[in-house]
Amino acid sequence: MSLSAAAPPMLLVRRYWRDRALWTTIADVFAILAALALPWSTTLVAIFVPCWLGAVAWVMDWRAYGRLLKQPICYLPLALVGLALIGTLWSDAAWSARLYAITPTLKLLVLPGLFYHFERSSRGMWVFVAFLASCVLLMAVSWLVTIDPSFTLKTPNEPGARGIFVKNYIDQSQEFALCAMALAYPIIRLLRTNRIWQALVLGAISLGFLVNMVLVTVSRTAIVTMPIMVGVFALLHLKRRTSLILIGVMLVLAGLLWFATPDLRWGPQSLLRDYRYYKTDEHVTSIGLRLEFWQKSLRFISEAPVIGHGTGSMRGLFERAATNHEPKDQVIANPHNQTLNIAVQWGMVGVILLYAMWLVHLLLFRGEGLVAWIGLLVVVQNIFTSLFNSHLFDFHEGWMYVLGVGVAGGMTLAAKQRNQLTEQR
Repeated sequence: MSLSAAAPPMLLVRRYWRDRALWTTIADVFAILAALALPWSTTLVAIFVPCWLGAVAWVMDWRAYGRLLKQPICYLPLALVGLALIGTLWSDAAWSARLYAITPTLKLLVLPGLFYHFERSSRGMWVFVAFLASCVLLMAVSWLVTIDPSFTLKTPNEPGARGIFVKNYIDQSQEFALCAMALAYPIIRLLRTNRIWQALVLGAISLGFLVNMVLVTVSRTAIVTMPIMVGVFALLHLKRRTSLILIGVMLVLAGLLWFATPDLRWGPQSLLRDYRYYKTDEHVTSIGLRLEFWQKSLRFISEAPVIGHGTGSMRGLFERAATNHEPKDQVIANPHNQTLNIAVQWGMVGVILLYAMWLVHLLLFRGEGLVAWIGLLVVVQNIFTSLFNSHLFDFHEGWMYVLGVGVAGGMTLAAKQRNQLTEQR
């Protein structure tokens, strides 16, 4: 009796233990959950991504994965991680600092797995829809926090906490800017096919993101890079006359925002003034500190231009080069520029790998369609925001890059395979 009762469950276990379709679905669910969680939580992302990775690895075709690793879209990010590992050998930092500095690069190891999985999965678009839906909900909560500042998980009076429920205004603005610009493609397509109501709904969502960025939480990095993303969109998807009209509208809006929003005027008007205060009056300013960090980073690079100072060396370098202008709590291990971050630690070798990776990922999304546009947009945003921050190594922006490029890249590879099969027939 007990054996017969136990038999059906055992048969089910044996049946589904290596069921590729089942484990593909499980992996899809974890990827969707990671996208849903990204705007809200770092902990949940750190849970869902390893779960996704385990589900994919369980039924992976390792030969096919090995062939995929031979493509530069895969081996270049892996090479960057490998350089970070090898770079620990010539660093003079403590081993704890060296190992800690490797951590931000490890997310790049997930890229080949994402390419592999979403080349085979049909649910890649679900991941993007989940991220968009999560950001729309975050936008609604942001407006609520603006109305009632007590409705937040952060300290209400904390600088930069206005309209922020979780995380910070930089992360939130990056999400909103990406979503607002990603929606431009389907809006144009809907308008061209006379589906006006659907276009209006998506347009309202996109406009909501933009208005929130300007009136609630202003990130100058996001605002500065958005015209570049608009220009890329106009160049790829609009006619010349439409592009000129769009550029004119953008200039008018920029002028209005310039006069209506003091936070946007602050950066350009006070750049030189704040740097002068920092240098001559010993007055600590964010602009002055950032320019000081960049200046010192260039000096560090000149001391070891080829292979850098090694993994985890930056904090020690900045501590030894600290001036009287910099209080102890302002000494950092991040020059707020991705290129400088890599060049200080791994020299021109690291910079070449970084830009080669960005280039091959850009070239991956040369085609038409929403997926290609999303992938291209993710790479373009990361490249230009990394001029002002180390966004590839930051947790939030780094995972936006890995998930965006990985999912869109896998879907793009699948589309190329389908096109090749069609041509062969």
